[in-house]
Amino acid sequence: MLHPAAKPALFVACALPLAALLHGAATDTLGANPAEALIRSLGDWTLRLLCATLAVTPLRQWTGWAALARFRRVLGLYAFGYGVLHLLAYAWFDMGFDVGEIARDLGKRPFILVGFAALALMLPLAATSFNRAIRALGAARWQALHRSVHAVALLGLLHFWWMRSGKNDHAEVMVYAAVIAVLLGWRVLHRLRTRQRLQRA
Repeated sequence: MLHPAAKPALFVACALPLAALLHGAATDTLGANPAEALIRSLGDWTLRLLCATLAVTPLRQWTGWAALARFRRVLGLYAFGYGVLHLLAYAWFDMGFDVGEIARDLGKRPFILVGFAALALMLPLAATSFNRAIRALGAARWQALHRSVHAVALLGLLHFWWMRSGKNDHAEVMVYAAVIAVLLGWRVLHRLRTRQRLQRA
């Protein structure tokens, strides 16, 4: 059983990075280019929270602590929220909410198009993250839909790698790539082992 304070504590913990960024913006302590720092930091936290969301199932399987599954929804919704803020910060600070400029930027910088695609895939996941949606869709269809989080993570990683390629700085990208490879690789191995057990049964 989870402690009653566990989910509220996770909720607050996920909000702390945003609070720190807003405080930094208000006090002008985000560095020489605060707009870029804000955009990049929001993107970083989106990817971190995606990784945390993907980590819930392996941790639940390894530890046998089924209650960990209750953290997944909070982490996934926060990942989506940070992704939306990342997009809004880009649209505001870089593009001045000029739709034409944004459309032209998509053509010039494909990594932004990849980021848009990742966020678009996250939208139905966020919209169906509630118990009523599970009942409406049915468990099998709901699970199939939510497996697209794997594609979201890969698109997010590609977005990050492509953005960093301009500066030839891939050190941090490789850390995320390793984490995502482990989390997705575990799922593949788990599915193969489950299939083998069913075939032997």
